Amino acid sequence: MESKNIVLIICAILSFFTVFAFNAVMIAVPSIDAEYGMNNIVQNWVTIIFLLIVAAISVPAGQVSGKYGLKKVSIISIIFFIIISIANVVVTTSEMFLVCRLLMGVSIAFLNVTSMAMVVSAFEPHERGKAIGINITGVYLGLSLSPVIAGILDFQLGWRSIVLFSIPFMVLLLAMLYKVKDEWITFEGLPLDIKGSLVYIVGILLFIYGFTRLNEPIGVILTVIGIAVLALFAYIEIRSDYPVFDVRFFKNSKFLSSNFAALCAYLATFAVTTILNYHLQYIKGYDSQMSGMILIVAPLFQVVLAPLAGRWSDKVNPQILSAVGMGLGTISLIGGISTKKTFKVVGMGLGTISLLLFSLLDADTSLIFLIVSMVFYGVGFGLFSSPNTNVIMSSVPPQATPVASASVSTVRVVGQTMSMGILTLVFAFVMGNVPMTEKYFPQLIASSQITCIICVVLCIASVFASLVGIKAKGMGD
Repeated sequence: MESKNIVLIICAILSFFTVFAFNAVMIAVPSIDAEYGMNNIVQNWVTIIFLLIVAAISVPAGQVSGKYGLKKVSIISIIFFIIISIANVVVTTSEMFLVCRLLMGVSIAFLNVTSMAMVVSAFEPHERGKAIGINITGVYLGLSLSPVIAGILDFQLGWRSIVLFSIPFMVLLLAMLYKVKDEWITFEGLPLDIKGSLVYIVGILLFIYGFTRLNEPIGVILTVIGIAVLALFAYIEIRSDYPVFDVRFFKNSKFLSSNFAALCAYLATFAVTTILNYHLQYIKGYDSQMSGMILIVAPLFQVVLAPLAGRWSDKVNPQILSAVGMGLGTISLIGGISTKKTFKVVGMGLGTISLLLFSLLDADTSLIFLIVSMVFYGVGFGLFSSPNTNVIMSSVPPQATPVASASVSTVRVVGQTMSMGILTLVFAFVMGNVPMTEKYFPQLIASSQITCIICVVLCIASVFASLVGIKAKGMGD
């Protein structure tokens, strides 16, 4: 087998387990809550704290990986992941559990960056879309299988079995990585931008943490300070000879629009899994095993479509495919007009339709309705992610691949974290700080519906962002 194909297999499996590390644990939150006694806000922080640290570390991880080698950094990160996983199952308090989630996020931040960067580095541009599609298939397999695996493990063996599940596979990946002869170093001999990294970490932490508490004055203050610090970061990077992230890439409309489209897409969609999980376990009363079986529907369609969309993006303008994924689907027939003007895209598509349908969920919603909505969701987002990632990775020079990979990871995780932040904010405004008991289920339903309506607007924004810069050339063209 060719070396590049071995690399692709390794990275696809890594992509699976980086998703599994946070997505599987979400299914077990009710069980973790039963042991530690978490309220509804703290339950959301099981996911948020993990994503928050990934967002903060991803940009510095790009430069560190480029300087010391993608393979070497991957090996160190996997070893750290294994150690923290073992620690995670022996903790005795919710505070210690959250600390372990934070530390695990550090290792995942590096693995997110190195896995995508290795794939792009190993494949030529004319094969890159297909390779990225297969790598992202690992992500969607993680999304689709983790609820099922986690549901069964939690139901049969308890939540700790979910945390330990990844360890044997990570050991196998270590053995495979040691056999890879290539090493990719793009920033060899260049100094690390420590000042820029620290300013970025402080800025993104303040901004995202403040965003999750916008219902309080301190949240508004922290958000504003975070934005100011991130503006300072951009100023520092423009003046730096060796920036941790070259913000001048954003002058290219293709790079900028595709990153913005990804941000809006993840903002619009990530909280959906949590909403559906709460709906199935709390409102419908399903156990974690049954909930996991149902939640497989949407990611299953994403698994099928991601590699196809990646392959198509090598042949068709990937920004058009991204827009189709988020924006195709609602086409109205206008009677009495000439054939050339028969169809009109009205700007809402499969992804948007699914969110509209999710906003109708209540205690009486049928399972069939829910599954149909999840099919729309899976198809729409399955057509979006691979082409959009291909645009980002192909719009920078080859030596900047780790930086572009860091951008992909950061935008994804910031969008995911803010999506959970939106859900947490809505919970705070509608429900308050209360336990997840039957008394508050009407407020839980209302919170989920409001969040989905907000996400519809963000989904539409992603459609238009995908169409910006179609004719522009990337720096890597």
